[in-house]
Amino acid sequence: MNKSMIIGLVAGGVAVTAVGAFAGYQAMDQRNSAEVLNVEPLTRTVKTPRQVCSDEIVTHEAATNDPKRVTGAIIGAVAGGVLGNQIGHGDGQTVATVAGAAAGGYAGSKVQKHMQEGKTTQTVEQRCRTVYDSVEKPDGYQVRYLLGDQEGTVRMDHAPGRTIPVENGQLVLADRGSRE
Repeated sequence: MNKSMIIGLVAGGVAVTAVGAFAGYQAMDQRNSAEVLNVEPLTRTVKTPRQVCSDEIVTHEAATNDPKRVTGAIIGAVAGGVLGNQIGHGDGQTVATVAGAAAGGYAGSKVQKHMQEGKTTQTVEQRCRTVYDSVEKPDGYQVRYLLGDQEGTVRMDHAPGRTIPVENGQLVLADRGSRE
């Protein structure tokens, strides 16, 4: 046997031993972990309230000293009575005066109402309303895994990587970086 053949056989033996050891480690490691098939990030919507205010012009009916419109009714009744008194003689004149006063009072009240409604004031008032800002926040991960020949899903608070550790046949879901 020549020297290079011996070196080749030794190198081949070392390589076969290394590959076998690595395969054995992989097989052992598979029993101590579950293979991650899919990881889907989950989110939740968080709504935060805030107030939005703006100034608005508001129109109000002007204040009046005679809200029951007595002045208009009296002036209308007097004017209607005077006009009614001009019609007819005797009892007819009395009826015309009363009817004229009643119609004049009603008309005077309506005229005063129309005049009062036409008088307005404007003020600037602050109006506020609540609006909600929505933000999507991370809320864990939906993980599909393969443990032996069984496929399953689990929700995790961190991304697991390519495998999930298994101890005593159970998935270890705590983040190894946060374990003491």
